[in-house]
Amino acid sequence: MFFDDEPHGVFFLIDNKSFYASCEAVARGLNPLKVPLVVLSEAENTNGGLILATSPEAKHLFHLKANVSRKRDLPNDPRLWVVPPRMNLYIQRNLQINQIFHQFTTEKEVWPYSIDESILDMTHTWRLFGNSVREVARLIQKTVRQKLGLYTTVGIGDNPVQAKLALDLYAKHNHELIGEIHYETVPDKIWSITELTDVWGIGPRMAKRLNRLHIHNMYELAHTNPYLLKQQLGVIGSQLFATAWGIDRAQVTEPTKVKEASLGNSQVLPRDYFNQVEIETVIKEIGEQVAARLRHHHKLAGCLSLSIGFSYAAAEADGRGGFHQALKIDPTNDNQVLTQQLLWLFRQNWDGQAVRNIGVYSSKLSANSGQQLNLVSAILRREVKELMDKNTLNGLSYISILFAPIIFPIIVRIVSKDKIVEYHAKRALLLHLVPGISGFVMVSGLTSAGLLYNNQTSFSGIILLAIAIFLIINLVITILAIVLGIKQFMVKNYI
Repeated sequence: MFFDDEPHGVFFLIDNKSFYASCEAVARGLNPLKVPLVVLSEAENTNGGLILATSPEAKHLFHLKANVSRKRDLPNDPRLWVVPPRMNLYIQRNLQINQIFHQFTTEKEVWPYSIDESILDMTHTWRLFGNSVREVARLIQKTVRQKLGLYTTVGIGDNPVQAKLALDLYAKHNHELIGEIHYETVPDKIWSITELTDVWGIGPRMAKRLNRLHIHNMYELAHTNPYLLKQQLGVIGSQLFATAWGIDRAQVTEPTKVKEASLGNSQVLPRDYFNQVEIETVIKEIGEQVAARLRHHHKLAGCLSLSIGFSYAAAEADGRGGFHQALKIDPTNDNQVLTQQLLWLFRQNWDGQAVRNIGVYSSKLSANSGQQLNLVSAILRREVKELMDKNTLNGLSYISILFAPIIFPIIVRIVSKDKIVEYHAKRALLLHLVPGISGFVMVSGLTSAGLLYNNQTSFSGIILLAIAIFLIINLVITILAIVLGIKQFMVKNYI
């Protein structure tokens, strides 16, 4: 068969049923399966109160859903218990549960998958505790129930993905709270699934993408050309194809090798943010936090990523949950450089949607052994920028002969405290004064000439000559000022 060469083992994926609600029920001496109880968070970022967990009875009686229902959805019913969350309690119970799992297999072979789920590799130890894997699963359920009062559901498979599908699709829906999938039962247990979104890893958006490929159920997914799936969906297409066949080659007991280190921070906003200034303020604050972490770890970032999550309503309207954009940058940990790049990414991709989550991540990290060189480079860049600003003023001082002669150089000289700018403003001012001085000299000369010459014809010739000289002087001075101004503008940044 196709699975003869695939990894075989015995894996349990164990979920604590309605974990938060069950912990709260047991802490109050109540049966977690029979009491209607919800865990309600009223933190600022829940937009009026969010139900984090519901007991099975609360779901049945009042149709409440965890992480969907709000405080406003709660019925006014005396039977319903409404309690606040206690994360320390849930973490403590999670540790206690995993300690129980260590009694059935080695610590290395227990992999906490989330706060309420764990994967157990029972391949080498299950025979120590029973005659069948199902019997061992019931023993673990019983042990957890006796010691902590909590109910657990168990998915059993030849690999972790089979165990996960068995848990979600079958264990949670039968009275034993146990489900099994094995290679030989894949056609019956997986291909028979008609709703794609019932399968772990396939959400509504992915289901729509699969529908566009004429895939509407797990049988069709399993019998689609895998190369087409990879071409259309990328790596996730290959993963979904493997899931449809119940194949999982992951070695969960082997340490995960981190391909690339990264540093980042994210924040869930207390409400929907619509105002660009508010959003950018938060982006800058998170960017500065990431820059501080980079400096603390003596790292420079060569790649910067911005993740923006839209509010629920905005995501529904936009068709996207948000956007994630990355940008390669010169290695740095400078606040100003990082925040400027983040704001550029945001402005390029945001189109007015309401924002609820913001994340900033840095990658392609390198040691700051070259920090001294980079610091010198940064200083030189700043110096060149300042010089460019000075040259702009210098150039305008000269060229202002065309639009604000004399006045502009005077203002620049008064306002600027830079010696070079003052020098060029003074020089430009002198150039601007030349036409005025030449005009004054011309008028004075003509006045004197008018007193000396009685011959009207001769005097007219002198006037024309004076005007010609005046115009030539004006033209030469204007051209000279423009040339000097252009030379100032043409200063280049070679760094």
